[in-house]
Amino acid sequence: MLPPSIELVRPGFQRGAIKHALFDFDGTLSLIRQGWQDVMVPMMVEILLQTPRHETREELYRIVRDFVDELTGKQTIYQMIRLQEEVASRGGTPRDPLEYKHRYLELLWEHIRERVEGLKTGRISRQELLVPGSLEILQALQEGGVVCYLASGTDIAYVHDEAEALGIASYFYGGIYGALDDWENFSKAMLIEHILREHDLHGHELVTFGDGFVEIENTVAVGGIAIGVASDEVRRQGINLWKRERLIRAGAHIIIPDFRESQALLRYLFAEDE
Repeated sequence: MLPPSIELVRPGFQRGAIKHALFDFDGTLSLIRQGWQDVMVPMMVEILLQTPRHETREELYRIVRDFVDELTGKQTIYQMIRLQEEVASRGGTPRDPLEYKHRYLELLWEHIRERVEGLKTGRISRQELLVPGSLEILQALQEGGVVCYLASGTDIAYVHDEAEALGIASYFYGGIYGALDDWENFSKAMLIEHILREHDLHGHELVTFGDGFVEIENTVAVGGIAIGVASDEVRRQGINLWKRERLIRAGAHIIIPDFRESQALLRYLFAEDE
C-alpha cells in the first residue's frame, strides 16, 4: 500500500526493472532558484511595455506568465526566443535571445546570490535548500545500483556549481547536463534518447523525477516511468496544485509532493511488496 501522500495517477505500468533514473534540478531537488519566475516575468513585461503596440501591464503579465509556464523545463533560451517573437509582433525591434538570457541571469543572480554564498560558507544548511528527502532517495538509488543523471534547463556551469554546493553532485554517476549557449545541441528529450540507446534500455527501465511538463512528457513518450514532483517550493511541504495539474496533463504516472516517503515509493517502483 502506498501512503496517502503518493498519488497513483496512471497505474498499470511495468515495475521492477528500473536501471537508470533521471532527475530534473530546480524545483525537483534544488530550491536555490525558488522564485525565478518573479525575476523573469517582470523583466519581460518591462521589455514588452517599450514596444509600440503593447497591451496593458496587467494583460502583459498574464500573457508572459502563460508562455513562461508553457516553456518551463526547456532551456531558458526558449523563453527568450519567445520574448523576441513577442517584441517583434508588437512592432518593436527585438534583441538577440542570448542578450535577453544574459540580462535575466544577471537579475536572477541578484535574487539567489545570498543563497549560493550561504551554502558555500555553511551559513545556510543544505537541507534548507533541498526538496525534503532528496538526499535519502539519491542515496537509496545509488545503493541499489541505479545510475542517476541530472538534467536542467539552467546553464550547465550553474547546475554543476549549485549541485556541488548542495552536496549532491557525486550521486550523478551518469552525468550532469544543462543548457548550452549552442542550445540546439542539448535537450532533455535528446538526453533521454541517448540514455536508452547507449544502454540498450526498454522504456520501463528508466524512471524520471521532475516538476516540469517537459521532462515528464519526454519520458512518457518513450515508455518510461514518470514521477511528477509537485513540490511547494515556498512552504517545503504539501502539494503545489498548479504543478500537480500540469504534471498530470503531461502524463505523470505518480504524483508526489517531495521525497519524504521515498522508501515507500521505491518499494512500489521496484515491486518489492509483491
